[in-house]
This record gives sequence, C-alpha cells and structure tokens, in this order.
Amino acid sequence: MAATAEGGAGDRPTNPWLIALVVSLATFMEVLDTTIANVALRYISGGLGVSSDEASWVVTSYLVSNAIVLVASSFFAKRYGRRRFYLACLATFTAASILCGFAWNLESLLFFRVIQGFAGGGMVPISQSILADSFPPEKRGQAFALFGVAVVVAPVIGPTLGGFLSDNYSWHWCFLINGPVGVFAFALVWYLVKEPASLRKERAKMREKGIRFDYVGFGLVAIFLGALEVVLDRGQTDDWFNSTFILIAAGISATAFLLSIPWLLTKENPVLDARLLGQRQFGSCFLVMGATGAILISTTQFLPELLQDFYGYTATWAGLALSPGGVVTMAMMFVVGRLSSKFQPKYLIAIGAAIIAGAMYDLTRLYADLNFWFFAESRIIIGLGLPLIFIPITSASYFGLRPDQTDQASALLNGARNTGGSIGVSIASNVLAHREQWHQSRLVEHVAPSEPAYQETLKTLTQFFSERGASLPQAQEQATAYIGQMVDTQRGYLAYIDVFFTLMLISAAAIPLALILKNIDLGKKQGAGGAH
Repeated sequence: MAATAEGGAGDRPTNPWLIALVVSLATFMEVLDTTIANVALRYISGGLGVSSDEASWVVTSYLVSNAIVLVASSFFAKRYGRRRFYLACLATFTAASILCGFAWNLESLLFFRVIQGFAGGGMVPISQSILADSFPPEKRGQAFALFGVAVVVAPVIGPTLGGFLSDNYSWHWCFLINGPVGVFAFALVWYLVKEPASLRKERAKMREKGIRFDYVGFGLVAIFLGALEVVLDRGQTDDWFNSTFILIAAGISATAFLLSIPWLLTKENPVLDARLLGQRQFGSCFLVMGATGAILISTTQFLPELLQDFYGYTATWAGLALSPGGVVTMAMMFVVGRLSSKFQPKYLIAIGAAIIAGAMYDLTRLYADLNFWFFAESRIIIGLGLPLIFIPITSASYFGLRPDQTDQASALLNGARNTGGSIGVSIASNVLAHREQWHQSRLVEHVAPSEPAYQETLKTLTQFFSERGASLPQAQEQATAYIGQMVDTQRGYLAYIDVFFTLMLISAAAIPLALILKNIDLGKKQGAGGAH
C-alpha cells in the first residue's frame, strides 16, 4: 500500500479504490483525446481554412508527441517524484487542452496539441505505477481491470462525444471540455495520491550517484520520430522524394535513427533500453502492438470520414456507428481475461489479428446503399478482436524480463501503440489520396464522348431531367454534372476499399509475428504494467 504522500499529504489513510477511480478518470481524459478530434476534422478544416490532409495533423501530432515522451516518463518520475511529475503532466495537459480550444490557426493548434501530447504521454505509465503501489498484489488485477476498461472505452466514446460537440456547439469544445475535468482530477490527485517512501529513497540514491537524464538519446529518438512523421504527412502533398524538403526530412530521420542505435546500446543509463527490441519475444510484441495501433486509430479516423463524405452522416451519427464496437470490446475484456489464464497468448493474439483482418476485408465490400448497421457490425467484429491482442500481449511481452525492465517495457508498448497509430493514419491518408487520383484517371477513360456507354447514359439522363421540366440545354448540363458526380463518388469508394485492404494486410502481418512468440508459464505472475 502506498506510503506517506509527498508534499504534505500526510499519513491519512486513503481508500485505494478512490485512487483507482481518480487515476482512471485522468487517463480516460488523456486517451479520449487520441480520438475525440477524429470526427471533428471537417469542422477544424473548414474553421481554420486548411485542407483535410493538413487537418489530420491534429491527430498525428498528438500521437507522435505522446509516443516520444513515453520513453522519458519513467526517469522523470523517479528523479523528481512520481506524484509531483504526474501533477505537472496533468496540469500541463489541462492548460494545453484549453489553449487548443482557443487556437486561432492551424499552426497554433498543432503547437498546443504537441504540448498536450507531451503532457499526456507521461500520465498513462505513471498511472499504472500508482495503481500498483496503491493496491496489495492480490487486488492489483481488479484495479488494472478498471483501468483497462477506462482505456478501452475512451477511444470509442471519443468520436461520439466529438461528433455531438461539433454538430451542436463547436469543434473548440472537443478540447475545452478537458478544462473542468482536468481541474477536478488535479484536485483529487493532489489530495488522494501519496508518494511511497521507497520511491523517495530511490530518488535520493539517484541524486547521490549523480544519474542524469539521457538528453542525447532522448533528442535522437525525438528527432527520428518527428522527422519521420513529417515525411509521412507531407510526402503525398509534396510529391515525395521529388521534393527537396522531403529528402531533407527523410535524411534527418534516418541519420537520427542510425546515430541512436550505438548510443542507446552503449550508454550506461539510456533513455530507452534498445536491447529489449532485439529480443524475439518483446520485439515481436512491439511490432504487433504497433500494427494494432495502426488499425485502431486509422479505422477510428477514416470510418467517420467515409460516413460523412459519402453517406451523408452527421459527425454525431458517424461517431455512433463506432459505439457498438466499444460495448463489445468492453465485454470481451472480461472474457479474454479468463481465456488468457487457460490459453497461450500467442494463439489468442493470432486469432485476434485474424478477426481484425477479416473485419478489414469485410469493409472492402463498399457500395452506395450500405446502411448504418453494416458499419456498426464491422466495428463490432473489430471489437471482438482487439481484446484478444491487448490483454494477452501484456503477458507475452513481460515474459522473461527482469523486474527492473518492466517500466521500460510498459513505456515501449505504449509508444508502439501511439507510433503505430500515427504511422497507420499517415499510410492510410497517402493510400487514399494516391488511389483517388489513380481511380479517377481510370474511370475518366470510360467517360468520353466516343464511348457508346457514355452516350447512352447521357441520353437517358438528359431525357430524365427533361421529363422533370428542364429545357434541353439544362437537361444536358444536369446530366453531364450528374455523371461527373457519379465518377467522383465511385473513385472515392474504390480508394477507401484500397485503404481497408491495406489495413487488412497490416493486420494479417501480425499473425506470423504472434505465432513465433514463446510459450509462457500460465501459472506464473507477470509484470503489473500493461499497454493501453
């Protein structure tokens, strides 16, 4: 149980379940922000006068900054105090959220969004550590179940809540809503959360030994991820490697990556334990989590966009289409919790990846007359598969690690999810843009005056509009415009089909990675941390 609180919290007894609720509330708010802006991107794009591609940076900038700071959160919590660091992150996150709501252009919004991501990235792994210290070992499973439900539900509620706020109020409220919740959570954390005496002793030892933060390693990792995100986000717009800017960004990313490898492998106290990624067991789990993050975040962004652009859904209804999948995911958390004690994680993970791949393949059957439940059912299928990955991957990833490596493992898995999500969104955005152009060029080849099928269609449509009161010139103009609209709609459907097919391949790639994992002792207790 946690000991005396730092900063004058005293020795008052605190109900650990109150701590669990408070910590889960703060984490819920942080994870919510990974998806709450997804359905609001059209409003943000229109409100700030930017393209939809540029508006998508609101999502990816948050994910990348979130992933970057994860690797440093463990050191700062130990060096400056877990409670103090957590409160600083929560306060900064709340302030940055309010500033996002008052952003006056895209540049200011992205700047505040990056700050929000940095602050939020430090909260989740520390939340897990606070829970571990607040509960005795025999009750930690229940506490992490509550924490896990909050983390799973947040990304699902995000699009629905974001859609409702955008439709009925303003996209600004997708960020401003964090203000009162953050202040409330800050007050409760200040009052309830205590700093264990063991951590104060460990902090004193770190100061005595003169252990300093690995600024060089952190800088190299940050530059690598940041420059990579610039390449992925701007590549399509700037014509990839025909652009000097993209070449420079790619060169910076590659250089930082190459320099980081020897540094992280030889540094005595590196910001990131790169050796973990070289292990077959943990390295495979890292890649699977990255692929899962790509699917989770990409589908949460692109399904609402598809529904709004081609099926006429409001942001609220686009968000609601994802909600049934969230309910299924929450229920499956408890089912998989029982299954994970009876079956090897690698088989559960492989089954989960196969289910998600099937859901992605199902979404390639797009056509104009699909109804709400087609998309809701596809999300339900995804909801069946996700818990089969998220819960077993914790046991699989911690197998064979030393106790002092669990903090790093937790940070890396959370980073894999966020980085994978960011890369997934960028890949899907580029596939969508490229394939829209390709399909339009192919479709236009058949919409030529010399084509008999085009002449027949034009004649039929002209007659249709003439019978409804239009003059012959007006009817011909309306018929031509209608054919153009049909071409535009068809190229959109075909491009989204390609996006979902690409995501299916990413899901399928996780299956062999899961099957090469080692069998673990199902009766042996694993680390307390987990990926969110």
